[in-house]
Amino acid sequence: MKSIQITVSPEEAASPELERIIAEREGTDADRVRIVRRSIDARKRDCVKVTLAVDVCPPEESLPSRTYDFRFQSVASKPEIVIAGAGPAGLFAAFRLIERGWKPVIVERGKEVGERKRDIALLCRGEGLNAESNYCFGEGGAGAFSDGKLFTRSNKRGNIERALQLFRYHGASERILTDAHPHIGSDALPSIVARMRQTIVQCGGEFHFGQKLTGFILKDGRVSGVATASGDKFHGKAVILSTGHSAADIYEMFFRNHYLLEMKAFAMGVRVEHPQELINDRTYRRSPGREYLPPASYAFSAQADGRGVYSFCMCPGGCIVPASTSDDGLTVNGMSSSRRHTAFANAGVVVEVRQEDLAEHAQEGVLAGLRYRQHLERLAAIGGGGRQTAPAQRISDFMKGTPSPTLPACSYLPGIISSPLHEWLPPQLAGRLREAFRAFDRKMNGFITSEATVVGVESRSSSPVRIPRDGVTLQHPQLEGLYPCGEGSGYAGGITSSAMDGTRVAEAIAG
Repeated sequence: MKSIQITVSPEEAASPELERIIAEREGTDADRVRIVRRSIDARKRDCVKVTLAVDVCPPEESLPSRTYDFRFQSVASKPEIVIAGAGPAGLFAAFRLIERGWKPVIVERGKEVGERKRDIALLCRGEGLNAESNYCFGEGGAGAFSDGKLFTRSNKRGNIERALQLFRYHGASERILTDAHPHIGSDALPSIVARMRQTIVQCGGEFHFGQKLTGFILKDGRVSGVATASGDKFHGKAVILSTGHSAADIYEMFFRNHYLLEMKAFAMGVRVEHPQELINDRTYRRSPGREYLPPASYAFSAQADGRGVYSFCMCPGGCIVPASTSDDGLTVNGMSSSRRHTAFANAGVVVEVRQEDLAEHAQEGVLAGLRYRQHLERLAAIGGGGRQTAPAQRISDFMKGTPSPTLPACSYLPGIISSPLHEWLPPQLAGRLREAFRAFDRKMNGFITSEATVVGVESRSSSPVRIPRDGVTLQHPQLEGLYPCGEGSGYAGGITSSAMDGTRVAEAIAG
């Protein structure tokens, strides 16, 4: 077996005969060629290429199977572990527990992913927000309807290949195993999540929806279960806490009971939306074969007045969605379908928040960052005028500090309303965003344009609070038997890293 790297034209990369084209170059047969990684090289914008990492098998051997051997077993009568939260951390923890002979009992505050779809449709039509079933809460967690991007830099924290294979096992496209930035899509991910639930239930695991965690059951000084708002109690040998970064009530419960919490670095900002064609033009220019390339994306960062400002969760061919969990606050997120076929491109652009920014909330102690987030979301709700209408401003007007008399078309379905974000965003955010936008415009001429919209606010890029855990046992240092994990506990950022963290915690319990 030898591994090679080759470049092909966009037209060749889009061909169903790509393996045969590679094989002919290497003087072998197509069934002895496997594409391992695929990425777009747009550094030379007038001649964009597709870079492939390829395994080529010698004539006397055959390509080894890439299918992962998941050893699922019946755990119906095995000892139980309670998992609070059915997001990627909770679901992947459940799968690892099953493989290791433990029964997962998943307690989720929201609804099954199919029912959740209906509540999200009502929200997008401006017909009301369900505080327990929305873009953040429910089966699949915040990732289920937030694009399904599987890219992560957390290589050292777990087996990325295993996480991707588990998604593939449940119906994701095989492309996620090869793409440099794998993506499932918000249209495909819900059905994959539902199939994951079916596998867990078939193995003897349990799901309990509509069960909002309100406290822990302690026995002999050890966490042995959870209590929920409905009055039900769920018992197990241990509890995995994977409630997500939007579950502010969990942090409040910890604070109220004097359980250990820590402040954590986080960032806040806005969503920026451009016409997708503009991003394509600036990225691909007149490159031959441009029509075979996917919608272009970008990833920018800059230093602005001593702080880091960066784009994240870039959604080419996507749309902006309402990610609020209460009517008195407004926050937005981005998503794309598997085809990435809308006329818009959006990305979060956020500014590093530091301790000195939280002076007005210092009396809240460890929850100061959470209070800052809630304050900004309330300002956005006021700026939007209610019913999840989002405040927005042309980026060119935001730069000049003038209101926008009119707004361009926008993908945000509840609707946008002109609002002077430059006035009500905290100066430490607004000023640094302007400085960063100028830097981004130097990297991509046309980033600052009257065709682009700034939509507020992007406040859930990460948790402002960490629920601590011991570095060896992964248990909370004060609550034996409680295993915090995922984004909500401050140990992950995104679907894949959350999935790997859930797997890691399950392994610690099983071990």
